[in-house]
Amino acid sequence: MKILRRIYSTYSLSLFALIFFLMLPLFYVLIRTNKRHPLVFSLHRIWAYLFYWLSFMPIKRIISPKVDFKKQYIYCSNHFSYLDIPALGINNIRPVFVGKSSLGKVPFFGYMYRNIHITLDRQKLKSRYDALQKCAEELDSGQNLVIFPEGGISSKNPPEMAHFKDGAFRLAIEKQIPIVPVTIPYNWIILPDDGRLLLHRHKNQIVIHDPIETKGMTMGDEKALKSMVFQVIDTELKRRNGSDVAIKT
Repeated sequence: MKILRRIYSTYSLSLFALIFFLMLPLFYVLIRTNKRHPLVFSLHRIWAYLFYWLSFMPIKRIISPKVDFKKQYIYCSNHFSYLDIPALGINNIRPVFVGKSSLGKVPFFGYMYRNIHITLDRQKLKSRYDALQKCAEELDSGQNLVIFPEGGISSKNPPEMAHFKDGAFRLAIEKQIPIVPVTIPYNWIILPDDGRLLLHRHKNQIVIHDPIETKGMTMGDEKALKSMVFQVIDTELKRRNGSDVAIKT
């Protein structure tokens, strides 16, 4: 069984890389001409869609009817697995991701990631400051942001989340842009962050919740906003993982 799982995992992860390499020339041209061209985000969606479809890994999207993909949001999601990025990318949200700087150093993939998305090194104050400035500029230009407020894959005991960082909530209040909480409940089971890169068969879902309005909020509301977003995601994680926690291997 483990051999079959390794074969399937190698197939799926190789497929993810192959689709990227086939799209890399288009990414390169767009980065050199207009990295915010709508086609950039269409390529992200196609990449994610083909990966899920060809990997025989259907994903169910549960989207609040209150979410209007034509509006600007900051999406805040739990983050337990590398699969969280394609899970978000498959949606029509035109996302600019905020991720760790090490992703920008991966051969080929890193060129695309650091030129289209925003990277930061949380260990360096200047890097964090520069990333916040870039985030503010992207919001001012009308882009959506996807931020993992845990600061990366940080939880030691998923599906329990790590403490949320402040950046997403300060930006949302400063720019008066709604936050949309996102719960990805099962990726910690499907592709655990344990270094083995073994995929596990399991139902696959992403839940996009009601937007949380920030108009009228001040920086004094930052902690309350952070707590509100955390509670929405945490409640959904607990509701959907009640019978699944014992599955983790």
